Amino acid sequence: MTQPLSGLTVIDFSTLLPGPLATLMLAEAGADVIKIERPGGEDMRRYPPFFAGGSAPFALLNRGKRSVFIDLKSDAGRSQALSLIGDADILVEQFRPGVMERLGLGYDAVSASNRRLIYCSITGYGQSGPRALEAGHDINYVGRTGLLDLSWGSRDQPVLPPAQIADIGGGTFPAIINVLLALLRRERTGEGAFLDIAMADAMFTFSLFAQAIGTAGGRFPGNGKSLLAGGSPRYGLYRAKCGSMICVGALEDQLDTSKNLPKSAKF
Repeated sequence: MTQPLSGLTVIDFSTLLPGPLATLMLAEAGADVIKIERPGGEDMRRYPPFFAGGSAPFALLNRGKRSVFIDLKSDAGRSQALSLIGDADILVEQFRPGVMERLGLGYDAVSASNRRLIYCSITGYGQSGPRALEAGHDINYVGRTGLLDLSWGSRDQPVLPPAQIADIGGGTFPAIINVLLALLRRERTGEGAFLDIAMADAMFTFSLFAQAIGTAGGRFPGNGKSLLAGGSPRYGLYRAKCGSMICVGALEDQLDTSKNLPKSAKF
C-alpha cells in the first residue's frame, strides 16, 4: 500500500525533541526526510542512554531519515541547503526567530523560488511578541502557562510532568496538524504556507477546565482544585491496603454512588 506522504520531501533543520518527532511522523507516513545537522552532529547524538555505540534517543527520533552534515555559516553550506530546499515540499526548523533569516534561509528568501514550500517554524513563544526571543525548554513553557500550578506534590511545590508536554503537545502535534492542513490547502490552491507554531500558545489547550473555572468564578484554580487535578474524589489516585495504587475515573453521574451512602458512613 502506498503511504499517504510518499513522494514528498521534508528538509529538517530541527534538533532535540519537538521538530524531530514531528518529522519522524512524516517519515513514517512515507515522506523522504533529509535531516540537516551541523558538522559533528546535533546535540541529541550525545544524549544517554547509549546503545550499539550511539544515542538511543537520537536513534528513536531520527530513524528512517537521511542525515546531511552542513556548515550553515559557510557560503558553500548555505548554497547546499538552498539547493535542497528548492526541491522540497516541507521545511521544519526550530531556531529562535531571526536565525534562519540571518542565514539567508528565511521563509521570504526560500519561498521566492519555491512557492509550494510549506515552511514550519517551531518556537517557544512565536515569531513576534514580548517573549519571542526568549530561550526556553519544556518546563519553562509548562510553568509560564500555569499548568504546573494545578498539581502540587507533598513537598509544597509543583510536580514535574513525567513527559515533555510542551515539546510534544505544544510543538510536535500542532506542527503535524498544521503541516497536513497546509498540504490539503496546497492541493486546492497550489500555494505553500508559513506556519508559526508557538509551544506556549498551545499549552493553554491543556488547561481548558481550569480556564472554565476561572471564567465562571473569576479566579484560576490553585493546587488540587481543578476537577481533573485533585478537585474531586471521583477522579484521583488511592492507595489500596496491599500497597498498589488504584486509579479512579468516575466522572459520570451514573457512576457516583456516594449520594446513596448514609451520612454516617466512614472509610
